[in-house]
Amino acid sequence: MMSDEGLKGQVRIDRRNLSWFLFFRLLVVSLFLGGTVVYQWRSEVASPPQLPFFYTLIVLTYLQTILSAHILSTAQRLVAFARFQIAWDLILASLVIYLTGAFESQFSFLYILIVFSSSLFLKRRDVLFAASAASIFYGCLLDFQYFGILPAFGHYAPPEIEDGGKVLYAVFVNVVAFLLIALLSAQLAERGRRSQRALERKEVDLEELESLNRAIIANITSGLMLVNDSGRIRSFNAAASKITGYSLNQVYDRNVEEIFPNFNLFDGAQFNVVSRGQGEVKDKSGGIRTLGFATSMVRDADYREIGLLVIFQDLTDLLAMEDQLRRSDRLAAVGRLASGMAHEIRNPLASISGSVQLLMEGENVSDEDRKLMGIVVREADRLSGLLTNFLSFARPAKPVKTECSLASVFDELLAILHADSRFDNIKVVIDSPPGRNLYVDRQMLHQVLLDLVINSAEAISGGGMIRVGSTSGSSLVFVEDNGPGIDEKNRGKIFEPFFTTKDSGTGLGLATVYSVVEAHGGEISVQESGMGGARFELAFPENGRVASAATF
Repeated sequence: MMSDEGLKGQVRIDRRNLSWFLFFRLLVVSLFLGGTVVYQWRSEVASPPQLPFFYTLIVLTYLQTILSAHILSTAQRLVAFARFQIAWDLILASLVIYLTGAFESQFSFLYILIVFSSSLFLKRRDVLFAASAASIFYGCLLDFQYFGILPAFGHYAPPEIEDGGKVLYAVFVNVVAFLLIALLSAQLAERGRRSQRALERKEVDLEELESLNRAIIANITSGLMLVNDSGRIRSFNAAASKITGYSLNQVYDRNVEEIFPNFNLFDGAQFNVVSRGQGEVKDKSGGIRTLGFATSMVRDADYREIGLLVIFQDLTDLLAMEDQLRRSDRLAAVGRLASGMAHEIRNPLASISGSVQLLMEGENVSDEDRKLMGIVVREADRLSGLLTNFLSFARPAKPVKTECSLASVFDELLAILHADSRFDNIKVVIDSPPGRNLYVDRQMLHQVLLDLVINSAEAISGGGMIRVGSTSGSSLVFVEDNGPGIDEKNRGKIFEPFFTTKDSGTGLGLATVYSVVEAHGGEISVQESGMGGARFELAFPENGRVASAATF
């Protein structure tokens, strides 16, 4: 874009302005020439001899204007077109002044209108040229009239002038007026054009800024929401719609507490400005999303508060990831503890168990003491088994993955469960499409499913049903039951080590399951089962990806 200095003196001619110029020319001609003709026609004196010439001028002006309007629609050189119109008007004004008495004419001001009109379209040099031409035309008319050499039109001849001083004075006054009008109108027109160009640049800048703001608001990943002082939502960008599932039309002018009840955006009747807040919101699908948000006041040009801007982001996945990282850190700490203490615990246990067994073989041991010693050996063995489970959880072996058939894994699981008395009153149903294969460690998968099924059986504690299977078209394996389920408050803790709700539980069963699934690079989730109890879903990698599992 050119600077003001580069644009100085340049004029952009608008066809629309030229059209208005032609229209006002017709209006002026109609008013002055037509008025003069009507006046002469109504007067009691005989018709003046120049009246036919007035008719001719009016007709020629109308024809020239109509022809110019037709040419204007296709004209390319608008500056030349404007110069021609000014030249025509100068000639027309000279003829009108001549026909109305030259020195005695009242229409010398037409030159001023023409000079002023030229400043609207032409450069300052052209305006001064038009003023000079008007001065020459007017001066020649009066000089020729004074010296009696002004030609006659038919029976009309301008009256003679005897006082040369009056002629000189009239020429001087009008010429000075023409030049002053040229200078002033050119200066004002140039300033007006400069202001117009500056305004156009500002309008373009504002349009670009507005487009940029719209693009930023539309593409920013954070949700933006504007709330007015009545608590109504007035703006909702695309990211906000993506996070919540609501479109702008669905939330516009609704009370913000209907959609975001936990944000606490108002402190009484005042806005509550929050630098860092967190709240839960129910999205359109009914899911609960955890959002982090911040608020700031929005003010108008007069610094009056007109609303509250709320910026929010979806933290649901991030919080779940943080929870997984914390759990992994705890597992790492437990693993280091297990590595350091495993042998220190196992060796004394082996010594205790061996010593007690030797004592039990003595001849002087009473039956009561032998019974007590049996309890010590049994508890030592149980403690050793607990330590083994703890080591399996804390330091799981690296999976040896092979392609295995889910059907065969489920068949082996059923065979083991049939021999377990805990499943005498529990019906185990396999629900899996045929031909399903997984690329996993077969033994680990078998152990995981067995632990989950045993956990379900202990939760049912009586007659019930357990369903084990996989979903069609994905690597998702599930175990669900019709037991009491898991409380919402405990779902985030059940995979933590040593957390249990059972009187005799160790809290390592589900923690070991989680560790094994994580070692496969998979995900595990727990949710409410359609059977009424709990549903565990295991998503194993498939073609480098993990099937989607619900977040626990």
